Amino acid sequence: MARVTFSLDDATVAQIRQTAARLRKAQSHVVRDAIADYASRTDRLSERERLHLIGVLDRLREGKPTRPVADVDTELRSLRAARGAGGRRHRSA
Repeated sequence: MARVTFSLDDATVAQIRQTAARLRKAQSHVVRDAIADYASRTDRLSERERLHLIGVLDRLREGKPTRPVADVDTELRSLRAARGAGGRRHRSA
């Protein structure tokens, strides 16, 4: 385990100490748990980000198609056939 040094404000240190005492855990364990919890939540979108992306998708869905469906289907069939063929047979430059 690595030892690291951080500078924390007095209020944060007090919260770490109080939490450690209440949970009867080492302060380092409280900090590790807090960082793990924070890291797991940063992978998720915030409510603002989520609403923005939903709005983008709604606008895309409302937009008129730029090509006929038959053209899109033909292109997709072509792409799937190319992928099924195994890709490159030579090294790229």
